[in-house]
Amino acid sequence: MSDTRAILLGEAETLVRRQGYSGFSYADLSAAVGIRKASIHHHFRTKEDLATALLAAYEARYRTALDGIEREASNGLSGILAYARLYLGGAEQGLGCLCAAFATEGERLPEGLRREVGAFFARHIAWIETRLRQGQADGSVRASLEPAAQARLVVAGLEGALVTERLLGGAEGFGVVIEALRESLTGQASSATNRA
Repeated sequence: MSDTRAILLGEAETLVRRQGYSGFSYADLSAAVGIRKASIHHHFRTKEDLATALLAAYEARYRTALDGIEREASNGLSGILAYARLYLGGAEQGLGCLCAAFATEGERLPEGLRREVGAFFARHIAWIETRLRQGQADGSVRASLEPAAQARLVVAGLEGALVTERLLGGAEGFGVVIEALRESLTGQASSATNRA
């Protein structure tokens, strides 16, 4: 990947995560990077082409992170909590999730892009469901949870927390959400809660 293309993708991702797909233009990207719009069109003919490339890069980063979690997590619960901490970077930077930013556009998104965003979330929900089942098998997650429904709730909760904590507690508030997630999955209050 050329340096210019990588810079464009990085800046475009920040713009989309802050402003949404409809909320940014090639003029915004041109101003952020300091190159002409024609140069951007050389790398990404259309805004949809740029968005598709953003999703591919985002998905690749997540796949690498998820592969690492699968290798390093000691049980199902630790895998889910490691996944939750992937969102922490967005909370620290005041940025929403790229796919959530796309998803908020709903029917305004081009059909192909909408399908890809839906597929991203479906893969993550399936990944969490697998970790929940693993956690139930190894005893780190409550057996009474229904994994398919709980996986959807985990992803929805993390996405929602990333949005709300941008306005409320930032990374610290997001840390509270991660602890609440741990408690909900195990049925056990943290030692800090037990001392209160």
